[in-house]
Amino acid sequence: MARESRELSIGLVGCGHIARAVHLKILARLPGARVVALAEPDERSRVAALGEVPGAREFRDYRDLLEDPTIEAVVIALPTGLHAEAAIAAFEAGKHVYLEKPLATDAADGRAVLSGWRRSGRVGMIGFNYRFNRLFLDARRILASGEVGRPVAVRSIFASAPQELHGWKAERARGGGVLLDLASHHVDLLRFLFGEEVADVDCALRSVHTEDDTASLQLRLSGGMLVQSLFSHCAADEDRFEIYCERGKVTVERGRGLAAIVGRGRRESRRADSVRHVWAAARNVRYGFEKFRAFGHEPSWAHALARFLTSVRGETAVSPDLGDGWHSLEVVLAAEESARSGRRVSLTEIGTLA
Repeated sequence: MARESRELSIGLVGCGHIARAVHLKILARLPGARVVALAEPDERSRVAALGEVPGAREFRDYRDLLEDPTIEAVVIALPTGLHAEAAIAAFEAGKHVYLEKPLATDAADGRAVLSGWRRSGRVGMIGFNYRFNRLFLDARRILASGEVGRPVAVRSIFASAPQELHGWKAERARGGGVLLDLASHHVDLLRFLFGEEVADVDCALRSVHTEDDTASLQLRLSGGMLVQSLFSHCAADEDRFEIYCERGKVTVERGRGLAAIVGRGRRESRRADSVRHVWAAARNVRYGFEKFRAFGHEPSWAHALARFLTSVRGETAVSPDLGDGWHSLEVVLAAEESARSGRRVSLTEIGTLA
């Protein structure tokens, strides 16, 4: 069969900086994908995007792109406040959808996206790309092996250096704020790493430079494990998970690598630890090289988009899907309710939110 007949015709909805620097560059080089159309109201951004995919059709309004029956799937990389509306329209048009996180900005829109997806029968994948990061995959395997014993508690931080945030990124009502932007990733990783749901959350929010740009969370998982997390748009760059276990500790630093420390006992254990340290160092060097070469210096974006393609073809299960996006959004909404009310909020309460 000719290569052309196997290619998936894709439309990119939203051509902002990240979409051009990451999504479009990956899609333009991903085997089995062909970007045939772009939608972006800003002319300068649209023209810049066309430089990556000469010959692609261009649209100012994504609704016009969705009317094209030759487009099989869309990647939605719009401002957060537009995610729900665009995803619902894409499903109604019969397209497969890769939706950048978060799913939506409120519960009503989140439920509407889920409803549209389920009615459509199409693939709906959420952009929690860190599930495909080698470090988190390795950490998950270590935890599943029982090598470090049962997880007891988790501490995490996800922060970005202070920068000028304008427009929608600075306003919660339009999709800004650190909970939707950064915390949503770590909430999803908790479910991915431990296979448990968040049961309740206690949250404090602070607006240092822009609205809700710093948050402190205390979460309890369904199995009882405790999680302490800090998120900020105005602190030193850091993305770290520290997982404290009965017989050791697993630390993932997305910018550096992974380290697993097993509790020492006999001499044989110390020797095993030495071998493990050498192996981990070599693995982290490989990861560093992969990270250096990747668009956006984050290799998991490419793996996530590749998974979307194979899911559309029916070759792999759809994961993470939009249901995973909803679970993350539920925790964000519960955290915001906790910050407003000054009390710990159960996830069961989210069903009562409008």
